[in-house]
Amino acid sequence: MTTANKVTITRILMIPFFVMMAIYYGRDKEDWQRWTAIAIFVIAAASDGIDGYIARHYNQRSKLGLILDPIADKGLLLAGIITLSLSNWAYEFPLWFPVLVVARDIVIIAGTLTLHFMNGTVHVRPSWTGKTATALQMIALILCMLQFNLFQTSFVVFEHTVPFSFLDLPVALAALFTLISGIGYIADGISQLQHHGQADPKAPNEV
Repeated sequence: MTTANKVTITRILMIPFFVMMAIYYGRDKEDWQRWTAIAIFVIAAASDGIDGYIARHYNQRSKLGLILDPIADKGLLLAGIITLSLSNWAYEFPLWFPVLVVARDIVIIAGTLTLHFMNGTVHVRPSWTGKTATALQMIALILCMLQFNLFQTSFVVFEHTVPFSFLDLPVALAALFTLISGIGYIADGISQLQHHGQADPKAPNEV
């Protein structure tokens, strides 16, 4: 096994330790637990660049690495978003946020499998909206862990008081680009189906 793959596997193994410390902090509110969770997350995130550098610089690219690397990246990000939606931190992500993020990823995976089954080939085209969504999700997660909440206020909508805080802004932006990128991937998948004639209607005897 290559050194790059070992670093990637280590990153995957760090995810449950991050989740554990985040949950402990939500329960006990010991500040050292929060900083430990942040440290684990930062080290794990930084290792993404390390294994990529090793793979490129020492020619250690492998099929296993191509599979493990996105699993590690997405696993760390999703673990953070889901955990900080349920762990009783000072600011919790609204439940619709992880649902949206997970739903988009499920749609992408399902679409990729469908394209592979229908067309025999899949052309994955990373979009700028998808990269922006991932970056904004990471920013929202880091700001939430740092408890970087500059203000908290509320306003009235149809006689209902709606709380609003600074951290709602990066969450809203991340959600917007997550939705836009999901729609873009769906449109791209439909385009690939149409290119192969799979989305065209067929006569009854052709079904």
